[in-house]
Amino acid sequence: MPHDGMNAGDVAGRMDLRAWRERALKFETEVGKAVVGQGRVIRLLTIALFARGHVLLEGDVGVGKTTLLRAAARCVGGAYERIEGTIDLMPGDLVYHTYLAEDGRPRVEEGPVLRAGDNLAIFFFNEINRARPQVHSLLLRIMAERSVSAFNREFRFPHLVVFADRNRVEREETFELPAAARDRFLMEVSIATPSDPEVRRALAFDARFHDGDRLIGELTEGILGYAELNEVAGAIQREIKTSAALESYVLNLWQAVRNPGEAGIEIPGVDTTRLVSAGASPRGLSYLVRAARVAAWLDGRTMAVPEDVREVFFETMAHRIFFEPVYEMRRETIARELVDALFETVPVP
Repeated sequence: MPHDGMNAGDVAGRMDLRAWRERALKFETEVGKAVVGQGRVIRLLTIALFARGHVLLEGDVGVGKTTLLRAAARCVGGAYERIEGTIDLMPGDLVYHTYLAEDGRPRVEEGPVLRAGDNLAIFFFNEINRARPQVHSLLLRIMAERSVSAFNREFRFPHLVVFADRNRVEREETFELPAAARDRFLMEVSIATPSDPEVRRALAFDARFHDGDRLIGELTEGILGYAELNEVAGAIQREIKTSAALESYVLNLWQAVRNPGEAGIEIPGVDTTRLVSAGASPRGLSYLVRAARVAAWLDGRTMAVPEDVREVFFETMAHRIFFEPVYEMRRETIARELVDALFETVPVP
């Protein structure tokens, strides 16, 4: 944080974003040692960290989500905490837990959100859709305000980024996230099993991938320095520019994705005039621009270009587009087709 007599602008002006980019690329390389075959996922995670946005992970069981976040947490520095979503989880379980001590008296201790205090850097909510809506509500406040009230005081988490994943296999005893909750996530990122045969062979037969603790322990710790990321993120947003042409392009994309039929977008077997019930919010659009600026910076540019917007568009916008019920069951396929058609229809400057 700036010290007395120095404002935020002075700090940003002295920040060496070139050196920070090298650190970001080193971070990606280091995380890639533990999570192989997931280069794009690691890049999106890096973008989220420097855009200071929360991420909802999608993927089958056993594709490496937990390993990815443990590796990221080690290389970011700061504290890493997690909690498992269950049907009986209550909001209070995030902030405290009770137990009987050896003397038979009840004790109350800080829970996973509070345990590390303001050093909490990454919080992982596993199988978030197994938790009840009351738990989602508390998590929303933590995500939006990076604070929570407990024990008659306010706890703040200035460096926090929340990651969550959903159980997509089992439907019993699950609670789908409401639109407001999904909109709080900067991105929804899908993690698939690597398709490269050599990567699959390594994951199956290379013994170093079978011991997660040892694998994570071999990574370089604190490459990024979690306590500095907020200031770096602010500097990136100020220093990476957008042209008038790019801004018009982004607004045209936004309008077209809200009203695809009017924009002339066609998808086989879909009435695009009745496809979208609610489009992306202004907050979603601002997240898109934030992520695109970080993507440009990571690629070594000082100005964002259409390719940066397209690089992050699906992950930042698709989960904010809500379809009519008749199409919602085919969301995964239609959302990808919609975005592909969007890029083909809206002129690139």
